[in-house]
Amino acid sequence: MTRHMDFDGIENFRDFGGYDTASGRAVKREVLYRSANHAYATEADLARMRDLGLAAIIDLRRTEERTREPSKRWPGFGAAVVENDILSNHADWAQSMKGAEVNAQWFLDDGMAYYRRAPFEARHIDLFTRYFQTLAAADGAIVVHCAAGKDRTGLICALTHHVLGVHADDIMADYLLTNDESRMARKMAFLGPWLRDTVGKTVDEAGLRVAVSVNPAYLETAFAVIREAHGSLDGYLTQVLGVGQPLRERLQARLLG
Repeated sequence: MTRHMDFDGIENFRDFGGYDTASGRAVKREVLYRSANHAYATEADLARMRDLGLAAIIDLRRTEERTREPSKRWPGFGAAVVENDILSNHADWAQSMKGAEVNAQWFLDDGMAYYRRAPFEARHIDLFTRYFQTLAAADGAIVVHCAAGKDRTGLICALTHHVLGVHADDIMADYLLTNDESRMARKMAFLGPWLRDTVGKTVDEAGLRVAVSVNPAYLETAFAVIREAHGSLDGYLTQVLGVGQPLRERLQARLLG
């Protein structure tokens, strides 16, 4: 089953439906999409996204990210857009890297720290809450994305799979599909010069590889801190994101075949 969808200027675009669930019903295909940002989309990419019948786009990026790399839209664009301007409570890479030796270990440590705090950030809670509400109500497909389509996107897609009853092994396998070698090679070629020009840091190949990939420990860490704070993933979904039984049933009715 092919999940990766090759676009000219959009990285990591893939269908995250199609998995079996505990109910015996499979998650529908061609309804749930995830990707990196859309700032570099070609005209052909935009036409292809239009033809997916997207009812909503959920952009998990911060305000400055959207300003730096604004999304491109197709003529007649009418999909709902979910985004926010809530300030993040942590420094971005440019600030965090000041005075640091930036290497593979730095990126690994940064990733682990990020996944420990990400589930509880006010801006993520707002976006994730609205994402699930939009997902239940949308009349058509959705695409959720951040900058690289790996961390923020990876976390919300994993939570979506959990809500729908996808097995934990499949949740992790889908998350790790970001580690596609051809995608990582392209991202490393982009990120190296970007870090040099934007942040003033030269990073070796090993460091860049960690920077553009996901690690099983990241998602495991996010789920662990969620369980520690709320007893279970379901406790977090209900207490923090408002995904109680009524909304869960609406999501399953819409997204399971």
